[in-house]
Amino acid sequence: MSGKVAVLGGGSWGTAFSIVLADSGNDVTIWARREEVAESINERRENAEYLPGIQLPPTIKATHDHERALVDADLVVLAVPSQSLRENLPAFLPFVQPDAVFVSLMKGVELGTLKRMSEVVSEVGDVGPSRIAVVSGPNLAREIARREPAASVVACEDEDVATILQKRIHAPAFRPYTSVDVLGCELGGAYKNVVALCVGMAVGLGFGDNTTASLITRGLAETARLAMNQGANPLTLMGLAGLGDLVATCSSPLSRNRTFGEKLGQGMTVDEIYGSTRQVAEGAKSCSSLRALAERTGIEAPIVENVDEVVAGRMSTSDLMHSFISRDPKAEMG
Repeated sequence: MSGKVAVLGGGSWGTAFSIVLADSGNDVTIWARREEVAESINERRENAEYLPGIQLPPTIKATHDHERALVDADLVVLAVPSQSLRENLPAFLPFVQPDAVFVSLMKGVELGTLKRMSEVVSEVGDVGPSRIAVVSGPNLAREIARREPAASVVACEDEDVATILQKRIHAPAFRPYTSVDVLGCELGGAYKNVVALCVGMAVGLGFGDNTTASLITRGLAETARLAMNQGANPLTLMGLAGLGDLVATCSSPLSRNRTFGEKLGQGMTVDEIYGSTRQVAEGAKSCSSLRALAERTGIEAPIVENVDEVVAGRMSTSDLMHSFISRDPKAEMG
């Protein structure tokens, strides 16, 4: 691999991961959807819109042009919102190098098709599994950008490719582990966003640590039921891409999904929250697709079902909390 990386997406996580890549010795070009974001990166060495106050390394540059971003890149990092991937990919693909590896930072399940992001890449790009990897773990963007110590998982069905990528993204403050369980990493990453929405609602309603710990724990059990039904390794859900990501996203005020849930708990509507920020809370977009996936496979998923009801405006946050506590008692491992 050449060391030239294209990061497609100039939001907070795409920019933070670009810092990891630069610190690992890669030359990085960020494609930003809005030209002013690219200009800020190039002229001020800062993504003032999404990561204000963070100075970017000189080996990171940005562009609003697909072709310029992708020229000679052997690694294509996808950091666009998950629900826009299918729409964006056709514009990127003509400029992707024939043997380039795609790395997904996205955490969602596509509405309608119920496909994971790696499946969308494979279908739209006609790309085999050895050229598709995912990175997932407890990686809050601002902490990564500040170079606080963190770990993550790089997963690819081809273990050799995962190992190569591990070396490409191993930075002084960022430790990647390898996995071949792409499915488990993707479902863990998507589901934790919905659980974080629910935890945020509880916080917004004024509930404390007992409530949030209970929701996190039951959220992990719910995630594991669905992921294992689909063929995931249960140990993946106990690791960085499962429990680690879940705890970070549910516990931190830096989490977009937890913050979105808090605002719902405080009485804001979904439309009001969307209107107040450019940041995307993936859980609010993926809750209905994860619910449909669980229903299609016959998996009990009360958290995702009720969060979907709240996001759709069919249930209040206080009714959601009541619905959990009033459910019929059962064995914990049942």
